[in-house]
Amino acid sequence: MAWFVLIIAGGLEAFGVAMINQLSYTRNWQTVVLLILGFGASLGLLSYALRSLPMGTAYAVWTGIGVVFGTLAGMFIYGESRDWKRLVAIAVILAATIGLKLIS
Repeated sequence: MAWFVLIIAGGLEAFGVAMINQLSYTRNWQTVVLLILGFGASLGLLSYALRSLPMGTAYAVWTGIGVVFGTLAGMFIYGESRDWKRLVAIAVILAATIGLKLIS
């Protein structure tokens, strides 16, 4: 259960980052509220996951998921570069995240 919660927390962290980017395009209160809710929920779920997962592993996985989801959101929603080198880097981060799960 803790791993599932951690994956959701990582996704919400990426959502919060996407809302920071969105705020640079549209300055409105709804985006600010979504930003706060995204990061707040992410940290709350991370805190819950830390009750049964090692801190170092959980934090590394949380940030890794945030990086992967955030980069993919940048590519598909905000039109950022889809260069093969970026995709390889995402694959390396994803492989390391899965590796941490397998050894923990």
